[in-house]
Amino acid sequence: MILGVLLAAGNGSRFADSGADSANKLLATLDGRPVVAHAARTLTESRVDESVAVVGHDRERVADALPEEIDAVANPDYGAGQSASVRRGVAVARERDASAVLFALGDMPRIAVETVDALVAAYRDVDPAPGIVAPRYEGRRGNPVLFDARHFDALAAVTGDRGGRGLVESEPVSWVDVTDPGIHRDVDTERDLRALRRNQDELSRSDDSRG
Repeated sequence: MILGVLLAAGNGSRFADSGADSANKLLATLDGRPVVAHAARTLTESRVDESVAVVGHDRERVADALPEEIDAVANPDYGAGQSASVRRGVAVARERDASAVLFALGDMPRIAVETVDALVAAYRDVDPAPGIVAPRYEGRRGNPVLFDARHFDALAAVTGDRGGRGLVESEPVSWVDVTDPGIHRDVDTERDLRALRRNQDELSRSDDSRG
């Protein structure tokens, strides 16, 4: 079983400091829905078997913004950085006897479902299964990242705000090349959010002109 884990516990201080209308970037509106709802929907519509969201800051409001298909699990230690949410996600993966965990970020709303499905396929269709599967777009790595259970101990020991990045940098990785710029597009500031909105408006106009 592959468990999708959405990391959605941080306080997003850079976003609040950028003059945004919303104090929480995960709850800022994009295409009529909260940013975190888009990120969660990517998991629930993908080929991962189950999905959970690790929530912390504003946890009740963030949990309410999630689609009903995804379970919210609390991380009371979210102030310790992203690693605390990674450890919480690994604990849930172990509780559910998952063979792998796919970590996605709650502030990355434009990742395509097909990208997640490609990572799942790259893990399931190879024997023996790779330890780490990650996407690349135009030669640059991005998110989400899938980890086999053999890395659970190492993930459970991470500290600070790096999450599983250290493993990606030090262990063998099975790379999946995708045509998805969303793997690089997160929302750290109000400017990032405006860029995503502008890009979507341009795509909509392009679709209208072709129609």
